[in-house]
Amino acid sequence: MIRIIISAALLFISVTLSFKHAWDTVYYKSNPESVKMMESLGISETFIPYLACAAIAVGVLLLIPRTFFLGNMLNAALIVMIMGLALRAGNYRIALIEIPFLVMPLIMIWLKYPFKFK
Repeated sequence: MIRIIISAALLFISVTLSFKHAWDTVYYKSNPESVKMMESLGISETFIPYLACAAIAVGVLLLIPRTFFLGNMLNAALIVMIMGLALRAGNYRIALIEIPFLVMPLIMIWLKYPFKFK
């Protein structure tokens, strides 16, 4: 029972963060800090809509039991990509901040989808 509660909480947090990041990515120009961060990571303006679509896809895939694993893998891949861009730019702070967010999808894969009853 505790496994299901923890898994459901992580699922809620992950889906919420995914949709929030998608929203923030779409409206990045209204937040000067986001513009500065994306420029420092070397993310071009043409690539930003693709990041938003990927974040929305992660949120949707996590909600469907059959695509839960794929959503977590895509989420982990996006996080590793951001960590790699941060390390390439010499911004170790962002790379270190992303570590807990990288662990979260891996824990979710281990705990499995919370609402799938046998």
